[in-house]
Amino acid sequence: MRNDAAHAGQAIYTPITLKMYDQAVLGLSCRWLWKCPSSELLANYQQHITSNHLDVGVGTGYFLDKVTFPSAQPRIVLMDLNPNSLSACAERIRRYQPQMHRSNVLEPVSFEGERFDSLAMNLLLHCLPGSMTEKVVALDNLLPLMNPGATVFGATLLQGGVERSAMAKGLMKLYNVKGVFSNQDDSLDGLKRELERRLDNVSVQPLGCMGVFSGVVRPSSAV
Repeated sequence: MRNDAAHAGQAIYTPITLKMYDQAVLGLSCRWLWKCPSSELLANYQQHITSNHLDVGVGTGYFLDKVTFPSAQPRIVLMDLNPNSLSACAERIRRYQPQMHRSNVLEPVSFEGERFDSLAMNLLLHCLPGSMTEKVVALDNLLPLMNPGATVFGATLLQGGVERSAMAKGLMKLYNVKGVFSNQDDSLDGLKRELERRLDNVSVQPLGCMGVFSGVVRPSSAV
């Protein structure tokens, strides 16, 4: 059931919807509905990204395209369950020659390669099925790919502990019914609690309906 729900959360990203994503989601929805402008999410990227980076739940590659990397030739691996998103993102940032890796992060991840110094999980968790405790299994599966001291960062739409307008509540309810979102029980406190169980120096900040987060990989987690 969880695998079916995981597929449902990413199935909406077709070549057609991806062409509209930046304007509809990162432009209109983030700014006016979720009250978290994409510029704030980009700032979170800019603060934490390294030149040895793993991006999970890649969307259209908007943030990887806009961010300034610490070096001119970063190592970037794109990981997603949706091949449309992988292709769209890889094409958008082809100047960096990214590597694509298709994977369901709710299952153990098979990856052969050097470990990473930063991991972005941006706008991903609210699309994964289950409670916050169940969906952060994705992080458990990704931590073995990270170097000790690596930074984990991202943002997710929440229902508890954040400010939501009537319209935001209504649309979240609709998206949950359709299986696009699965965040009925996701809260700011729950997100912080699960991250603190796994990471050091955790920061979780409410911004509109979003929880914008970061943390540092413990030596014992990267094994």
